[in-house]
Amino acid sequence: MASLKEMRNRIGSVKATQKITKAMQMVAAAKLKRATEQAENARPYAQRMSAVIANLARGVTGDGAPKLLAGTGQDKKHLIVVATADKGLAGGFNSSIVRAARERIQHLINDGKDVSIIAVGRKANDQLRRLYGDRIIDRHLLSDHKILSLAAAQPVADRILSEFEAGNADVVTLFYSRYRSVISQVPTAKQLIPAVVDDGSEPVDLAGAAYEYEPSEEAILETLLPRNIAVQILAALYENQAGFFGAQMSAMDSATRNAGDMIAALTLSYNRQRQAQITKELIEIISGAEAL
Repeated sequence: MASLKEMRNRIGSVKATQKITKAMQMVAAAKLKRATEQAENARPYAQRMSAVIANLARGVTGDGAPKLLAGTGQDKKHLIVVATADKGLAGGFNSSIVRAARERIQHLINDGKDVSIIAVGRKANDQLRRLYGDRIIDRHLLSDHKILSLAAAQPVADRILSEFEAGNADVVTLFYSRYRSVISQVPTAKQLIPAVVDDGSEPVDLAGAAYEYEPSEEAILETLLPRNIAVQILAALYENQAGFFGAQMSAMDSATRNAGDMIAALTLSYNRQRQAQITKELIEIISGAEAL
């Protein structure tokens, strides 16, 4: 059985840990509101761009369709972009994204596909390199950017486009976590190339009018499609950020409450052991007095 001094030290250690988890919970809660607003504000923009691209794509057929829309016509080379957070202590937030990506990667490998990976976020790189380190072709750390903006998404989009133009990718899929609530984040896979034009996007209502585009639909799509990749990645990063802070707040709240329960149990055990020691000393004193 541990001595009273050891138990006092353990109680003090748990109390110190509880202060840290409580502080982390409060910081995550403070950052969650802004992150949630960013994610919610990014959704209409990304959805509207998808709707515009869907509307333009309906007027493009045949060989004139941009390659980002039509694809290469093959399904041999797959580029998987896995976006997580740079930090942990958020429950299973990062692991759930990586698990979904890992299942897809393994399925593609089993089917004989050529798979390459871009890791966005330190946790994605750390967890995927154990099994697929030789397939990771690029790494991007979110901590390199003080503010999460298009500057963080653009390098990822540029690398995706360069791999596609070089013929190293036929299909590009992005894995991230869609923010639903503080306690619910959904691992999501979104195909970026070839562009999916019917991904829940409603067509633009033309009110019965006929529009002619200048320049042509093909020329507009040539500009919009690369931009859309950066926008979709940025929207995913915002979703990840909101989900991370929500998951971290929940995890730190649970850790704080568990630390409180542990402190109560240790304090009770300490008091019982201390009382038993005091009782034993009293019995020894009384026994010695009676012997005299």
